Amino acid sequence: MADRGSEPPAPALAGSAGGTGATAVGGRVRRRYSLLTRWDKIVLALMVGIPLLFDLALIWGPTVVSFLISFTNWNGIGSPFDAKVIGLANYDNLFTAYPFFWPALQHNIIWLCWLMFIATPFGMFMAVLLDRQLRGSTFYQTTFYMPVVLSLAVIGIIWKLQYAPEQGFINNLLGRTSNTNEIDWLGDPSLNLWAVLVATSWRHVGYIMVIYLAGLKAFDPSLREAAKVDGANERQIFFRVVFPAMMPINIVIVVITTIEALRAFDIAYIINRGKNGLELLSTLITNNGISESNRLGFASAIAVVLLMISLGPIIAFLVRMLREDQR
Repeated sequence: MADRGSEPPAPALAGSAGGTGATAVGGRVRRRYSLLTRWDKIVLALMVGIPLLFDLALIWGPTVVSFLISFTNWNGIGSPFDAKVIGLANYDNLFTAYPFFWPALQHNIIWLCWLMFIATPFGMFMAVLLDRQLRGSTFYQTTFYMPVVLSLAVIGIIWKLQYAPEQGFINNLLGRTSNTNEIDWLGDPSLNLWAVLVATSWRHVGYIMVIYLAGLKAFDPSLREAAKVDGANERQIFFRVVFPAMMPINIVIVVITTIEALRAFDIAYIINRGKNGLELLSTLITNNGISESNRLGFASAIAVVLLMISLGPIIAFLVRMLREDQR
């Protein structure tokens, strides 16, 4: 006769082994639930994997290859890995013997200072004016933002027509259309950089205006009222209350403006292929690598230098954002 105090062991639960999502605890089955189904995981893997693959293939891959090519004398013919390795000769030539590098770097710095201290404050000023609910505010916002939807290549063509010596709008406006007194805005090396910066600002101002206007619309109006109660005027309210509160937007604007100045290319290349006073680092890369001499190793060295300069504001922005997330 079987002992009633001892019971036979419970049969093993089907699916209690790993991978089924069910375990036996105290005679009860506890299932592990997942918010994602198998199909969801496949879709998520595709959504993350495909952009990552394109990013590696189209951005990081060429970047690494360009860095390696910068130590060779590759001229674009044959495999770059069969080219002769010349070490730092391209960089030495770039910094010491190439006559256009330092002027191009200077032009990029001028480009940055112009956008940062002239175009950006003007865009901020336009945002402050349009934030006051002026009559026709929507029309003005659309008008000033319209150049942003155009590429810089198209803007270069538009302003090239405006700056035309004989039939351009600006010379006609100034009455300088005859052959003796016309102004060659884009052909004169002492004028063309500033003329192009005006054309670039036409687009940059609208972009900055929209970003700051969005920040002003989201600003807490009670802070303005509190400052008015304390006796602050409009200028004091903006610089002591509004502007500091928009510090995240200011950081984004600084980073965007810096990158915009460093990667400037389209408008300068459309006007005169980045020559005769419009040399920029980006146009030097194109002119040396593709358009003229096919010195792809030397052009890659310029690209690496431009990348190193561009990483500065990007790293500073990421460090700032990480610090804010940890607070």
